[in-house]
Amino acid sequence: MKKQIAELKREVSRLNRMLADRAEETAHGWYQSAADRASDLYHGASNRASRAARQLRTQAHSVSETVQHNPGTISTAVAIGGLCGVVIGLAMARRAEPDPDWFRRWSHWS
Repeated sequence: MKKQIAELKREVSRLNRMLADRAEETAHGWYQSAADRASDLYHGASNRASRAARQLRTQAHSVSETVQHNPGTISTAVAIGGLCGVVIGLAMARRAEPDPDWFRRWSHWS
């Protein structure tokens, strides 16, 4: 009986070691898989950011060349845009403020 119990203990110890080894392998596999996915995501985002930066540089260069070749057109467009902004701002300010008191008093007398 003692011999069987000792043999069972050895078997349980061996099974525990096997389970620990498998758990370690599984955990390592999960970690490696997560690290690989994170690396792929990083490289994909890095490539997209690099392409976007190149495209922005190209567009900025194109705008710069256009401004250099057509300074009158650009300054006219900016002036018209500024004028439209001022008109819109005045219209909004006028609608937001009630008529001044002096205007009401003057309109009652006439």
